[in-house]
Amino acid sequence: MQIWVDADACPKVIKEILFRASDRTQVPVTLVANQYLQTPPSKLINAIQVPAGFDVADNLIVEKLAPGDLVITADIPLAAEVIEKGGHALNPRGEMYTRDNIRQRLSMRDFMETLRNSGVETGGPATMNNHDRQQFANKLDRFLAKHHKG
Repeated sequence: MQIWVDADACPKVIKEILFRASDRTQVPVTLVANQYLQTPPSKLINAIQVPAGFDVADNLIVEKLAPGDLVITADIPLAAEVIEKGGHALNPRGEMYTRDNIRQRLSMRDFMETLRNSGVETGGPATMNNHDRQQFANKLDRFLAKHHKG
């Protein structure tokens, strides 16, 4: 099992939580982004830089993903593909995407996009706070305790 990170939009604090979890559990973490990413010196932590372009990082993650892997992403269409391929998807605020909730999330995303495209101001997500970070760390720990055989 390994952890893949849709890293272009992943907050730094979430990456730091992942680096510590990797060190503690010996689970490999791979960051995928279309920009250079600095990573701590570790045999378990890698960064892959992909060319700029629509969904290039997402496509690489889906291509390399093995069933049972965990993907950290706030990208709902990517999460849907991950689930379809037998992986797990966790967003940086600590919400696990599942077969049961992903369709609803996709519908809401499409609805909000339609509103934005028609000129309605929908605002963006709230700023990440300590509760979000704690919720992410707790979900990650529970996931690794349940799924990692290390």
